[in-house]
Amino acid sequence: MPLDQKTLLATVKEAKEKSEKRKFTQSIELILNLKEIDMKSPEGRIHEVIELPYSLEKSNKICVIASGELALKARRANADLVLERAELEGLAGKKREFRKIANDYDVFIAEAPLMPLVGRILGPVLGPRGKMPVPVPPTADIGSLIEKNRKTIVLRMRNQPILQCRVGTESMKDEEVAENIQAVLRVIEGRLKKGMKNIRCAHLKTSMGAPIKIKP
Repeated sequence: MPLDQKTLLATVKEAKEKSEKRKFTQSIELILNLKEIDMKSPEGRIHEVIELPYSLEKSNKICVIASGELALKARRANADLVLERAELEGLAGKKREFRKIANDYDVFIAEAPLMPLVGRILGPVLGPRGKMPVPVPPTADIGSLIEKNRKTIVLRMRNQPILQCRVGTESMKDEEVAENIQAVLRVIEGRLKKGMKNIRCAHLKTSMGAPIKIKP
């Protein structure tokens, strides 16, 4: 199922035009229906973090869990939330508080030595949401990691052979949305045994709009 740039541009344009105008900027979502997938194999458990060429209008909110120097650097790099060991330990048992953190932040980055503690305290909440932290060494260039993860999306297959993710917003240029779609498709093609042949059909939709089929 080859999806060239011209086809994608036409579909992005159609999805925008056919979407009723709202009082907020709608996201544009890509939906892939897959076929001939063994849901018990690794390809049936796709969980990919993809860096998009173009940031979505609403950047990811980043929570860094770190201590000492790394925590200081994370604050300087404008992480949206920095949790140090004492603060993390203080969350133990406070389900409402760490559910709020899990919902409010999109990407979690944790200093590797703190991962066992993170797993014990936040794992039960972050795991089911597909938000387990990216472990990094204490010497990591946290500024670059924060910047990179502001542009990432998470692509996750749950119990059905369907993948859905945001690839843009109404206010972005059609070309930017199309390039973001291509970036997602390149990753998926590499993860599936038969590549694009494993895609039964693909659709684009705005948050409140009807799905528009991408016709190769």
